Formats: sequence, C-alpha cells, structure tokens
Amino acid sequence: MNYVIIAMQAIVGLGILNVWLVQNKKATKWRGGNASTIIEEFEAYGLPTWSCYVVGLLKVVLAILLLISIWYPILKEPAALGLAFFLLGSIAMHYRIKDPLYKSYPAFLFFVMCTLIAASSHIKLVF
Repeated sequence: MNYVIIAMQAIVGLGILNVWLVQNKKATKWRGGNASTIIEEFEAYGLPTWSCYVVGLLKVVLAILLLISIWYPILKEPAALGLAFFLLGSIAMHYRIKDPLYKSYPAFLFFVMCTLIAASSHIKLVF
C-alpha cells in the first residue's frame, strides 16, 4: 500500500467534509468575494442558492467515497476525479470574480492531490 496516497485520501476527504459540514457557516480567508458562509460565497459567484446544496451534496458524497476507497480501492479513481472536477470549478469561480490568487490555494492544492490520487491507480508513484 502506498501510505502517501492513503494520507492524501484522508486529508482531502476529511478536509472537504470539514468545509461543507463543520465550517460551512464560518468566515474564512478562503471564501470567495466577501462571503462569510458557503451560501454567501455561491451568491458572490452569481450562482443560485440551490446550486450550493447540489454541489455540497455531491462533494460530501465524493469525499465519503474517497475515504471509503482506502478500504475499497475500486472507488478511488472515480471519487478523486469527481472531486478534481469540482475543485477546478472552485478555482474557476475564484478567477471569475477576480479574487486574489491566494483564495484559490486550498482548491488548487486539493485538486493536485486528487489528480495524484486518481493517477496512483495507473502509475507507480515514487513516493
């Protein structure tokens, strides 16, 4: 087993769950625009409120699947690629509203980790 990949799965999975289930109503320096909550952040992006619930549900499900994939590796690639897709969307939304670059750093970092997680099914990583 590649413990670095497993660690990344745990970090990304728990990180996404933290953002959507624990920190969703708290202000952070990473929120888009001047938003204090996730719903305000989606409004800052010009997205309807319902889309926050849909994206949130999908991200939570994918994060749970990524954690489960530690024991059931068949789920690893689809969960990681699904999250990578949404994380690219997060980066694009920050860019769209001309946020400072640092605000998209967590999404970029998790995107890279998800890409490595998905790729680990196909290539032998050196770490």
